[in-house]
Amino acid sequence: MTIGYDPDMPATGAKPQFPPLLDGVETRAGVDPFDKAIADAQSGRGDTGNLYWSPDDDTLRAALVFEPEETLENALPILFAVANGLNDCIGALAPPEVGMLHVWPHGIKINGAHAGAFRVEAASWQADVVPDWIVVGMTLALSSDHANPGERPDVTALDEEGCGHISRVRLLESWSRHTLVWINRWGDDGFRPIFEAWLARADGRGAEITLEESTGTFLGLDEQGGLLLKTDTGPRTIPLLDVLRNGRGWPLEAQ
Repeated sequence: MTIGYDPDMPATGAKPQFPPLLDGVETRAGVDPFDKAIADAQSGRGDTGNLYWSPDDDTLRAALVFEPEETLENALPILFAVANGLNDCIGALAPPEVGMLHVWPHGIKINGAHAGAFRVEAASWQADVVPDWIVVGMTLALSSDHANPGERPDVTALDEEGCGHISRVRLLESWSRHTLVWINRWGDDGFRPIFEAWLARADGRGAEITLEESTGTFLGLDEQGGLLLKTDTGPRTIPLLDVLRNGRGWPLEAQ
């Protein structure tokens, strides 16, 4: 384990500085930014590019508001652009031996153990409707209060992986910048580069996995971000929309 430090550690009480096109909205301690973003979007107070974040110390919580121009099934893969942003963020700030993997569709692993996840809500869950808004939320464990982390090897936090020196402010700033790059890439080049980058760091790709009561080889993603499996009975696709709409497989907190 590497012990690092931040020579420019933000001062106590410092607020994150976000890039142009993203407006930071700080929630009160104990208020989930995802819930706040949804409430504001429903009331018309949440605008595209609003980045909600919480000052809670033990867990990084944030949410982004989008106003898509495409139907829901074509807009939902923005989730993968946001996930790529976090992966690049971890790669930039963490020691070189620390790696993040994506767990389809929205899980986060750090050094092979679960550390958080993303969540999605939309104004409408009809596949062929352009929703007024989509909110993508993120939860990432910064520290653990478990006395014996070794008893739960499948769950971790950044401080357990030698990343305790990375502040919430630095994570939010870096994630926002990298995510904006991927969002712009989506606008310029479409979904394919986003999917390729996500798959390059996907947990279980090319291996046998079990999901949604199906077991097969994880081949890739379809054009809407659905999971492509090769099973004993033939190919199968698990639609991204169905999984996100029904909230299945949503590890909001490390178990």
